Amino acid sequence: MNSDKSSITQFALLRHAETEWNREKRIQGQQDAPLTSDGRQQAEEWGRVLIRYQFDHLVTSDLGRAKLTANIINQSLNLPFSEERRLREQHWGMWSGMKFGDLSTDDLEEQVKMGWHFRPAGGESRLEVLERSRQALTEIAQNRGGDHILVVTHGGVIRCLLYRLCKRNFLPEEPRLIEPYRLHWLSFDGEEFHIQHLNERI
Repeated sequence: MNSDKSSITQFALLRHAETEWNREKRIQGQQDAPLTSDGRQQAEEWGRVLIRYQFDHLVTSDLGRAKLTANIINQSLNLPFSEERRLREQHWGMWSGMKFGDLSTDDLEEQVKMGWHFRPAGGESRLEVLERSRQALTEIAQNRGGDHILVVTHGGVIRCLLYRLCKRNFLPEEPRLIEPYRLHWLSFDGEEFHIQHLNERI
């Protein structure tokens, strides 16, 4: 990447490494689960690879699995580091901690049809996740204009940000857009976000 400063702020979005609950197919939401040994190894490998991008700053969700992933990565990058609560995963309310297979099929299907208005009982909607995460990145860009920023966050946050830019309706019949454990690049020009590249292998 070009290290020259400009008015364009670059964001590289990365989902946290694998957790025990990911492996169990259990809903995490804003609850936490420890990284697996494979997840820790993932984060260590990412740190060694991400050195080549010459990031200026690292921002992470304040949830434990994201913070630990970011801290492991930063052992290689040694970047200024900040936490951002608004980059937390979607709040899944009463479904948090449950396995998808344990959910009522009718309840799940009804919510899936809601697209952007998907809201688990007692949780938040995808539109709310989009609003808070966009606000967070906008403020970061305003404070760190022209920087290259690595963002360690969650799958739900990444999907909300990218699906809106791709004009997706968040419906199950839409083709898959992003892959897990890949790097997704956004830019912010002072007014709008733009997708630069999706699903970069690291």
